[in-house]
Amino acid sequence: MSPSAMAHQRFHLELPAGHEVPIVDRFPDGHAVRREMRPEPGFYRMLYTDVGRDHTWTDRAGWTDEQWRLWGLKPQIQLWVLWAFSDPAGFFELRREDDDETVEIAYFGLRPAYVGKGLAGRLMGHAVAQARVFGATRIWLHTCTKDHPRALPFYQSRGFRVFKTEDID
Repeated sequence: MSPSAMAHQRFHLELPAGHEVPIVDRFPDGHAVRREMRPEPGFYRMLYTDVGRDHTWTDRAGWTDEQWRLWGLKPQIQLWVLWAFSDPAGFFELRREDDDETVEIAYFGLRPAYVGKGLAGRLMGHAVAQARVFGATRIWLHTCTKDHPRALPFYQSRGFRVFKTEDID
């Protein structure tokens, strides 16, 4: 069976109540996580495209600059960027749901040049911490078999538990 004909699965994971992902180590010198309050559309698109290129992130591929701009201004959305000196190394996007207690880590990842440098675990610690500051009593995310092959084990190793699995195309 060709890879394109294989069935894929999406996994929905949540962090059990009261569980935190510790920030075990500081980032290397010159690295910092910063919230982008009014992200420029081209910058937001570049992060999404660079991180998701090899993992079939396509749901926003056709967005216009105006769609990116408006999305970044929504009060329930937060974009956080990991900076390596002056280069954006990765990002996470938080989306607070209507119940004001649930936050989805909607997107999370590193640009290809920064994968394998020990940054993802530290970045996930920041994502969970910021989701809590954003008001989350429940934090969830999803990944799928089209994503990085280590994505599911990575999330599980940080305490996330699968609560739903579904077949996707």
